[in-house]
Amino acid sequence: MATKKRRTQTTQTTRRPARSRTRPPNAFYAQSGGVTAVINASACGVIETARRKKRHIHKVYAGRNGIIGALTEDLIDTSAESASAIRALRHTPSGAFGSCRHKLKDLDQSRAEYERLIEVFQAHDIGYFFYNGGGDSADTCLKVSQISAALGYPIRAIHIPKTVDNDLPITDTCPGFGSVAKYVAVSTREASFDVASMAKTSTKIFVLEVMGRHAGWIAAAGGMAADENCDLPIVILFPEMTFDENKFLARVAQLEKKYGYCSVVVSEGVRWPDGRFLAETGLRDAFGHAQLGGVAPVVAKLIKDNLGLKYHWAVADYLQRAARHIASKTDVDQAYAVGKAAVELAVKGHNSVMPTIKRISNTPYKWTVGLAPLTKVANVEKMMPRNFTTKDGFGITAACRRYLEPLMKGEDYPPYRNGLPRYVRLRNTPVKRKLKTRFEL
Repeated sequence: MATKKRRTQTTQTTRRPARSRTRPPNAFYAQSGGVTAVINASACGVIETARRKKRHIHKVYAGRNGIIGALTEDLIDTSAESASAIRALRHTPSGAFGSCRHKLKDLDQSRAEYERLIEVFQAHDIGYFFYNGGGDSADTCLKVSQISAALGYPIRAIHIPKTVDNDLPITDTCPGFGSVAKYVAVSTREASFDVASMAKTSTKIFVLEVMGRHAGWIAAAGGMAADENCDLPIVILFPEMTFDENKFLARVAQLEKKYGYCSVVVSEGVRWPDGRFLAETGLRDAFGHAQLGGVAPVVAKLIKDNLGLKYHWAVADYLQRAARHIASKTDVDQAYAVGKAAVELAVKGHNSVMPTIKRISNTPYKWTVGLAPLTKVANVEKMMPRNFTTKDGFGITAACRRYLEPLMKGEDYPPYRNGLPRYVRLRNTPVKRKLKTRFEL
């Protein structure tokens, strides 16, 4: 068996080894990392498109709980689902097949895992690998294409972008972000109206904590709550900006004096001048990232202790990424489009690439699907441009508004029954195992 690693060309056409059967190979699809309100729309795009490509793809197998499903040979046969059930994925939040935060390390550290993936793929005649996730998933997808070529079982590996953090490079936006931005902007506006009504005799400060470990895209969306027709006092704390306690408190005091109240939108990744997260607990998650314990109460306490103002705080947490009922139509359409494009790229022979969203114009907003090699995507984080934040670092600029506005636009409500959205729960029929060996994680 060859052990030497080599990189595949980013858009080369791979040639599969001869198969004894005449039918086309199967495809593997998995969801990775934190889920979103629209990741299932990408799954819908993959499965519906694959069903129309019967000359190229026999069946789509999904990994139960992400890449873990491939490692443990716990596959789901999506062909057992009706067309209507797959179609309903487009308006259903979270991950229909289960996701995970299992990180495959470098090839020399996790070679056994990569070899196991190829073993499972070979056993189930899988010739396509669709991995739906963020930056770590792009890296895994790149490595799968490399090891498959090295082991003589080529896989056309396509990464499908997904992350609420909006921090993947090259693509104009990441599916999942537009809906989170819409949720945060709406929540900030509504909460600001609430605190304004109570400020005379009660709460004067509302603090909303949002996701965003290193990039402040989600926090920036809070600034969209205020506009020329809706004047609201909002302070934003971005992870790209070192937290200056004195300047922050001065800004809050200034706005409270002028308006009688103030709202604060704070990213979970805000840091002290020494580099520590305001909310760092000292623990690490499965990807090796610092485990954060809640920055909203930290910020609220600073305001109370120094300004003596009564406050309320909230953590958007899972709510912001699960809110399919208020999803952006732009986001839903783009999530479906990249899933569809992934299949089309794969059957055309592309390998080790990611479909992207390419903005053509702002007014009117137009976009198309592009293409990026994974060598330029993996392990690269896209931060907020400095010209998207105001000079004082506590707000967003007109340039930022022009970028965000079309991503949040449009409603795509799910069907409702008895006042609640109707979401689909798939049967997730298992594929019969073929390997005698079991893989221990």
